[in-house]
Amino acid sequence: MKTFKRIGLAAVITAALFGGSALAAPTVLRASHQFPGGKGDVRDEMVQIIARDAKAAGVDLEVQVYPGASLFKATEQWNALVNGQLDISSFPLDYASGKVRAFGATLMPGLVRSHERAARLNESPFMKEIKAKIEKAGVVVLSDAWLAGAVASKKGCIRKPDDMKGLKVRSAGPTFAAMWQAAGASIVSIPSNEVYNALQTGVADGTDTSSGSFVSFRIYEQVKCLTAPGENALWFMYEPVLMSKKSFERLNKKQQEVLVNAGKKAQAFFAKETKGLDDKMVKTFKDHKVEVVTLTPAEYDAWIKIAQQSSYAGFAKEVPDGKKLIDAALSVK
Repeated sequence: MKTFKRIGLAAVITAALFGGSALAAPTVLRASHQFPGGKGDVRDEMVQIIARDAKAAGVDLEVQVYPGASLFKATEQWNALVNGQLDISSFPLDYASGKVRAFGATLMPGLVRSHERAARLNESPFMKEIKAKIEKAGVVVLSDAWLAGAVASKKGCIRKPDDMKGLKVRSAGPTFAAMWQAAGASIVSIPSNEVYNALQTGVADGTDTSSGSFVSFRIYEQVKCLTAPGENALWFMYEPVLMSKKSFERLNKKQQEVLVNAGKKAQAFFAKETKGLDDKMVKTFKDHKVEVVTLTPAEYDAWIKIAQQSSYAGFAKEVPDGKKLIDAALSVK
């Protein structure tokens, strides 16, 4: 009996060492993002959906998720994706606009205005051009996601351009920074996961960021007034789930199909949740005694006038085909 057991064990070891797949280790992918994990952040949940579906598919694929910038700093994630050091990320694309300047169009004041229009943008020539640039850089899109955002201040409500004068404002990207600056603010350049500290210590007086981040990073503890998206949202940002092209191409066809389908599932989840993020933000800030306002059409138009003179003009000047990109986005009805 002992001899039989030894022979059986030897056969299993031999099979594993010489081409047997029964004991082969699964392919492990690493996903990193800057957002809090396990606290209901919709971007973390999109990545978790992909991880769960990959594991459940039975194709020897595992996705390990590292939230809260625990694996890569927020601003390091793009290069890590391009180089294949990082496999997957939920990533604010404008963070890479220093590498691919055209990505600044995905965080442009007044370019989106509503969730319904954001959904139409996904299938537009504008986004086809943006995705072609993403792929050319060595990255692929698994899930689309546009988040509305807001601006908040420790000093008071920001409705008109004059309300920005003299404030130290953190901006998510260069296009909004240009508009805030044109209105009289000075700019603080930090990622969203560092905003709370900056407000707490006086490094910043105000910030713009997505509705999800305003709640996840507890910005309501540090500000007096929030200008919410409402019907006239200045701020929308493209924050897709991205994958390194090098990592994707290393997978077999079944594994690739699983990730593509999981990405679609995560995108559908996001589409159901996105408007609710704004409502949750407004409720959370009101519950914490923060004043909440929205822009009137006239106030929105005043900001667009400033944006056209600063953000739009600068983008058109600095980016090849920049004006063409802006016009393509604005042409989406």
